[in-house]
Amino acid sequence: MVKPFTPLAAVLVAAFVATADLLTKAAIVERLAYGQQIELLPSLNIVHVINQGAAFGLLATAGGWQRYLFIVVAVLASILIFRMIRKPETGSAERVGLAMILGGAVGNLADRAARMGVVDWIDLYVGAHHWPAFNIADIGITVGTAMLVLCFLRGAGATSTTAHGKRS
Repeated sequence: MVKPFTPLAAVLVAAFVATADLLTKAAIVERLAYGQQIELLPSLNIVHVINQGAAFGLLATAGGWQRYLFIVVAVLASILIFRMIRKPETGSAERVGLAMILGGAVGNLADRAARMGVVDWIDLYVGAHHWPAFNIADIGITVGTAMLVLCFLRGAGATSTTAHGKRS
């Protein structure tokens, strides 16, 4: 029998994601000048850019007020996610997804509070077409969200109505 993923384990996963994110960002800031890029592999560069907006640079040119909005949203989301992690009815897979989102949110929150934006450093591209640069926190948020969507879809598919009109 597989042991359930506890709230403590989830908090440790979140701490790992946030720590990995902040350490990699610190290494980028220390070793690369702003705007510098290093080709690591074909279709993968290591870059040093600052994203003052949200995902994909949303609101990046809004004039500065967005920094405070994103900080408030990240704090509120982190509190909500932490409460969801602690709920006894939250399943193990959902806890892992929530933990990854929480770790990413905390990593980007700490970075945004310390700077005028978030350090992004992973640049994937094909030919001249570049995906917006991202970081470990963004990976945590994306993978965690995908896990929650899969849990929802799996749960929705597993829940059916019996002949007596009761949900199983």
